[in-house]
Amino acid sequence: MLFNSLPFLVFAAVFLGLWPVMKKRNTSKWWWICIMSFVFYGWWDWRFLFLLLGTGTLDYICGHLLLKQPSLKRMWLWISLGGNIASLLIFKYSLWLATAADQLFHAYGINTHFGESVPEFTLVLPVGISFYTFNSMSYTIDLYRGKARPADNLLHFFAFISFFPHLVAGPIIRARDILGQLRADKRIHSLEILNGIKTCIWGFFQKMVLADNLAVFVNQQFNDVQRVNDGFTWWICMFAFSFQIYFDFNGYSSIARGIAKLCGIHFRLNFNHPYLADSFGNFWQRWHISLSSFFRDYVYIPLGGNRRSPLRNLFNRWFTMLLSGLWHGANLTFIAWGALHAAYLSLEKLFKHVTAPRLLKRTAVFLAVVLAWVFFRAENITEALHILKHMLSLDGTWRVKAVLAGNISIWLLVSAGLEFGSVRRLSSRVRGNTVVQVIFWSLLVGVIIYFRGPEQQFIYFQF
Repeated sequence: MLFNSLPFLVFAAVFLGLWPVMKKRNTSKWWWICIMSFVFYGWWDWRFLFLLLGTGTLDYICGHLLLKQPSLKRMWLWISLGGNIASLLIFKYSLWLATAADQLFHAYGINTHFGESVPEFTLVLPVGISFYTFNSMSYTIDLYRGKARPADNLLHFFAFISFFPHLVAGPIIRARDILGQLRADKRIHSLEILNGIKTCIWGFFQKMVLADNLAVFVNQQFNDVQRVNDGFTWWICMFAFSFQIYFDFNGYSSIARGIAKLCGIHFRLNFNHPYLADSFGNFWQRWHISLSSFFRDYVYIPLGGNRRSPLRNLFNRWFTMLLSGLWHGANLTFIAWGALHAAYLSLEKLFKHVTAPRLLKRTAVFLAVVLAWVFFRAENITEALHILKHMLSLDGTWRVKAVLAGNISIWLLVSAGLEFGSVRRLSSRVRGNTVVQVIFWSLLVGVIIYFRGPEQQFIYFQF
């Protein structure tokens, strides 16, 4: 069920309409979250509810036992992690690994057919599997570390895991942040409801108006990559994709945060103007914050972080970024994307004492991030190298007038204006006057209705 669809609007109206009644009764609140969240997830394919229920039950039991049996808690932690990682390997990476093994053996003259033996049911990727497994994994890890209070029962645990706003595309939430809020019988104030509605509207605007209109131009170029041999077209295309993926995912995160606010739940900010970053480290503190902090807390720091030798620190950084790339999908392009960001961070560490004007640093970081997005968007390495070849050279016909003649120039200007400066001043002016607020948000709803782009699935649903 897509946020930007009519069935979801009906679903959300039913859930939120009955929420004030359900939350008054402690048991009803938990049941209402679970039942409606299962309906939301099962709308796509009800069969994969069993996967969610299976891994969730395993993690709850392991979390319970690692507290009851302290001498065996390491074993229960590894069983929990093993179950989650196994589900990811089976559903997300089995075909890719089997095909890679076939290619390796074929190179040595050994005829294998591992790819053909992969079960058919694993060929369909369960939507949101990477997100809810990470939510669930964080629960058992935090219990093991003594940083979280356990769920009171299995019903409470599934309400945390399956709460529909974050279920299929994040943000990645942690039990210590959400379970306490769900337990509390907090009164929802009118200001909180107003802020929730505005956050949802802003999210729909980012997704349906900006991201979906930018996607039209981006998809046209990527439908036949080899046909486009114009460097300028590819630069405009990658600028467009940079804003498309940002507003697409930030739009989803904003809608999720807005719905949570309407329920009296606070999700942490997931994006903080990442293209204003003046360093690559700062970029990762601003981009997909829930994921980057997950890899920092559960991978990078346990490996030793920056507390070890320079060589070990280099390994930790590269391992974490490559794993982050692999998390996004079973494709060498994602690994290359992670490797490029690892290289950026390593070079930045090496030249950390070099000073430069802040505007120059922001520009350099932004352009480097744009180049890295080529690997993220391309279907394969060959396509990515074709695009980079033309972006980094002066060959080909630079069709400036032909490219900018379409609507892409308008949507790029609006996107860049919102990200690089005007959004803060605009929001501060709107915030102070009630009449202006009503007019502004009403106009924004009108813009969403009349200037929305062709309906597109959220990019991060594929992860």
